[in-house]
Amino acid sequence: MGELSLQKVGPQFGGTGTGTPFTANITGAQRVTSGHGDFMDAALGGRLYTFGLSNTALVAANAIATGLTSTAQLVIGVWNPLTSGVNIAILMAIINTTTVANTAVSPGGFMWVFSATNGAITTGSTPINCKTLTATGSMTKAFAVSTALTGLSNNLAVFRSSAINSINAAGPATAIHQPTNNPLELVNGSIIVPPGGVIGIMNQVSTTTVNVSVGLVWEEIPALL
Repeated sequence: MGELSLQKVGPQFGGTGTGTPFTANITGAQRVTSGHGDFMDAALGGRLYTFGLSNTALVAANAIATGLTSTAQLVIGVWNPLTSGVNIAILMAIINTTTVANTAVSPGGFMWVFSATNGAITTGSTPINCKTLTATGSMTKAFAVSTALTGLSNNLAVFRSSAINSINAAGPATAIHQPTNNPLELVNGSIIVPPGGVIGIMNQVSTTTVNVSVGLVWEEIPALL
């Protein structure tokens, strides 16, 4: 009966660390509902980061067939430095593709690739914090299309297929849209990147005639586990 006395009809807002009553509907039944969007708590906590690139041509080094060494260039990905003190939970990846001419070669689909225990990568860009909308606060470095993994000490390896794929579409000599079947892959934290880890997506077939717009979203969590 003591717990029932804590129940309140309608939504209840409280400060961090304060106790709030259970909420109920007007019939007294306890309300069970999502309080907000899936990633809102991580965003408000300053732990959510993203990185992207707009309409940029793929290069040979984006392809698995070209190589998985330090000269490889991720279509989209992130490196978690050995000294970061955080784990990265990958939440989603986005790849939209555009054919630039009727001679376009399909990228052949996309694959997740990974590498572990890397401490000497010297390249990469600063991600954007999804709360402050500034390139500050992240412990990681992001990669998109045109940047090699200089200093990678352990070669990349194929992790699994991405749900994102691109359909080859020959068209007229002018630029046309390259159909993308499912440009968004929801990972929802099922890939954790520990300190030293690299995770990203590469295409399978070397091509320089397809443009991509890409994005990656992840949460940075203190590496306590």
